[in-house]
Amino acid sequence: MLLRTGRTGVGSTVGHDLTIEVTDWSLELNVPDTGPADATATARVELGSLAVRDGTGGARPLSDKDRGEIENNARRTLDVARHPTATFESTRIVTGEDHATISGMLTLHGVAAPIDVEVREVRATRYRAATAVTQSSYGIKPYSALLGALKVRDDVVVEVEVDLEG
Repeated sequence: MLLRTGRTGVGSTVGHDLTIEVTDWSLELNVPDTGPADATATARVELGSLAVRDGTGGARPLSDKDRGEIENNARRTLDVARHPTATFESTRIVTGEDHATISGMLTLHGVAAPIDVEVREVRATRYRAATAVTQSSYGIKPYSALLGALKVRDDVVVEVEVDLEG
């Protein structure tokens, strides 16, 4: 699972657009014989397992120290001590010719709100899902620095790729 953040603000040139991996997460997909429209999906994400994998842009390349500071800031922003997990439970799946939309409830930071996840087939049995999570919709104030001149964008893109055979 990857989280992709962007930056904004007058000081955005010093910051980085980040790719953060969630290293501890699970997804349970139940597809009955009646087909994908009757399927259910449940996910659990351990928010303490964030690991910065890449940072593009910025005034200088990311150092290991920067990565550690960013991971700590993300955990603080998400208040992982009080809200260590995020969960998703599907409420409806709509299938199309080359994609599906999984609607459900995402619980993050103690707040449950509806969200849609778009799913596309990469190849037989392998699928990629993506959605944008608006932090403020879950009571999260996006991280900022330099007296607010550098901010993380409110929308964080979440991407998951799964192999149903593996």
